[in-house]
Amino acid sequence: MPDSAPPAAAISLSPSPAEADGLPTPRRWWAAIAVWLAISMTVLDSAIANVALPTIAHDFGAAPSESIWIVNAYQLAIVIALLPLASLGEIVGYRRIYSAGLALFTLASLTCVVSHSLPMLSLARTVQGLGAAGVMSVNGALVRHIYPNAKLGQGIGFNAMVVSASSAIGPTVASGILALGPWQWLFGVNIPIGLAALAIGWRALPENQLSERRFDWLSAALNALTFGLVISGVDVLTRTRARLFGAVETIAGFAIGTLLVLRELRRPRPLVPVDLLRDRMFALSVATSVASFAAQMLAFVALPFHFENHLHFDQVETGLLLTPWPAAVGIMAPIAGWLADRMSTAILCAIGLVIFCAGLAALATLAAQPSAFDICWRMALCGAGFGGFQSPNNRMMLTSAPRARAGAAGGMLGTARLTGQTIGAVGTATFLHLFHDQGEVIGLFVASGLAALAAVFSLSRTAVKAPAAA
Repeated sequence: MPDSAPPAAAISLSPSPAEADGLPTPRRWWAAIAVWLAISMTVLDSAIANVALPTIAHDFGAAPSESIWIVNAYQLAIVIALLPLASLGEIVGYRRIYSAGLALFTLASLTCVVSHSLPMLSLARTVQGLGAAGVMSVNGALVRHIYPNAKLGQGIGFNAMVVSASSAIGPTVASGILALGPWQWLFGVNIPIGLAALAIGWRALPENQLSERRFDWLSAALNALTFGLVISGVDVLTRTRARLFGAVETIAGFAIGTLLVLRELRRPRPLVPVDLLRDRMFALSVATSVASFAAQMLAFVALPFHFENHLHFDQVETGLLLTPWPAAVGIMAPIAGWLADRMSTAILCAIGLVIFCAGLAALATLAAQPSAFDICWRMALCGAGFGGFQSPNNRMMLTSAPRARAGAAGGMLGTARLTGQTIGAVGTATFLHLFHDQGEVIGLFVASGLAALAAVFSLSRTAVKAPAAA
């Protein structure tokens, strides 16, 4: 980083419109800090809630199957709101959506602290998810307006590093807080961080040129029904015996999704960015993202079962063995982002994905009694490969779209990630159900194959002319 952040007093009190090619320093770094604080908080909140589930369930006298909605409500709200809020950001401004989302997230955190029942906490987590969607939906668009095009890969790499670091330390932070106080503290820590991010963001984040179109409420409703029904239906199919109901939900979701796409095809700037998907570079980048995140989630869900059920590590050891992956992503992501500003994104992503594929295959072929070192170097190899792919691919997705559609591109970036992760989670559940003891290993082999497929998608982009920055 050639520039260093200045004292807070150096920030302009009233935000001016975004520069043609990024923000000037020192404002650029303060804007980046605002984004980092927000995304680290939303990622941490997901991780710490997972760790606290048994404690919260015991406190409320709830069954584990009921307490899972503390996590599911948050994730479902994000998926449903991501694309509509990205579209709204193009109309009212990305910084306003960011600020509103962050304020809602912070207020919902306070509601989580004072919740006295599981339904109240689940409702507060739903509102938290809507706030997190406000932050995530415009994150990519803000980054594109914060950094000059020559340093965009670097900026995306820093974001990926923050996400990886937050994911890696999430369980440790949660355990430390629970050791010192009640579970309510897990949500209480969001309040001062959220207020600080709001103050910095209001002063430093850029404006964007606003679209004159009206917000499409019908498409937003259809989008919510599509994702809500499909995700809920798949969850019912894989985790309960009400398979007929789950199948009906899933089919209904896909039918509504088809109607949504047909409606969006006729619109010049659709809420679901089918206009961007007509661009082959953007479409291949989305396909690369979906396949790679499906591989990641397949491994993330399968590995804890494999480590504990077959390799006989305890929960603490399993947590430590999983850490090299996000740690390696955090190291590699900013390096790959820097390289993405200087070399072919398609080739750089393919190299990372081949390394990722090799690491997954190495994990699938672990010996019956591996040492901690045998596992750790394989996990680090996966993380280094995934980090090498993530920043350059995100850069390509953002720059493939015109600047006026940066919100839609950023929303699609998050949607591709969540779609891939959902496919991976469902895939692991299916393999565990069908193949029982061999399900984890089969899942890892499939994950390796998906990483290889993602590498093929990435290399296909070498035949497509890269778009000029708009």
